[in-house]
Amino acid sequence: MSLMDKIKDKAKSVRKNIVLPEGSEPRTIEAAAKIIEQGIANVILLGNEEEIKKANVKNVDLSDAVIIDPATSPKLQEYADMFYEMRKKKGITPEQALETTKDPLYYAVLMIKANDADGMVSGAIHSTGDTLRPALQVIKTKPGVPIVSSCFIMEHPDSKWGQDGVMVFADCAVNIDPNAEELAAIAVASADSAKDLAGIADPKIAMLSFSTKNSAKHEKVDKVIEATKLAKEMAPELNIDGELQADAALIEAVGQLKSPGSKVAGHANVLIFPDIQAGNIGYKLVQRLGGAEAIGPICQGLARPVNDLSRGCSVEDIVSVVAITAVQAQSF
Repeated sequence: MSLMDKIKDKAKSVRKNIVLPEGSEPRTIEAAAKIIEQGIANVILLGNEEEIKKANVKNVDLSDAVIIDPATSPKLQEYADMFYEMRKKKGITPEQALETTKDPLYYAVLMIKANDADGMVSGAIHSTGDTLRPALQVIKTKPGVPIVSSCFIMEHPDSKWGQDGVMVFADCAVNIDPNAEELAAIAVASADSAKDLAGIADPKIAMLSFSTKNSAKHEKVDKVIEATKLAKEMAPELNIDGELQADAALIEAVGQLKSPGSKVAGHANVLIFPDIQAGNIGYKLVQRLGGAEAIGPICQGLARPVNDLSRGCSVEDIVSVVAITAVQAQSF
């Protein structure tokens, strides 16, 4: 059974309410029917019901989906009042709050804030910024977490890597050049993703660099050294080591030579890249040259689960991301 199949099975075990604000987008409509049919989650589609019907070009069965038009919803004013209270110090007026709440992306995160939904998936026709901005304003990050980040779960056909071929790579999609504190937070959040989603019971986290244990001197190495120290302070129960070169993180003989006695070196199953360039290049090389399946990007660090799609996503991509979001929601 593939990891994605395991994630879907876990989602089915505790059926969560996932809101899809792009309710009149054809791929989203088709995915909603599949999600309901497979029992992965309860689906809430946002949008005008007539527009959703017109966009349902494949005439899939949406009878078990909840359809809500934010502009005419009985809860519009309640959510608008909530949003106004949250943002009035930023200068928003009640009238502006009401208009903003009619936006399906804002309505969706306000549903989550009000515990009327458990998670959100968007991005088929919206940018990452459009998807995350409402989440950051309304849901915010987990207590003590300074940054929202992303990870990919990599499932490699060769089981010698990571845990039976499964690894977590971060951050490959959101933060361009995180500072030491942010990099430490990414490491800790990635450990949670490894446990909750990837089935990695014992995350072994390698803080990657072009240096291993001061083999090179540079301010970029210093950042990773400081991030490793901070991550250990934030989560002393985790196995974290750094700074490590990629071969020291993955190959036991190299790792134990360069970092003797390390529980991580040569055994890493979570790789934390120093910046987005390294992370994005790294996961795509492993995916394209190494033949790994890349599941993600998965957002981490928010107080409630919100995930972003690629605008080129397929119907099956949407189904998979909803399953991931539903599993994340089980931890809240």
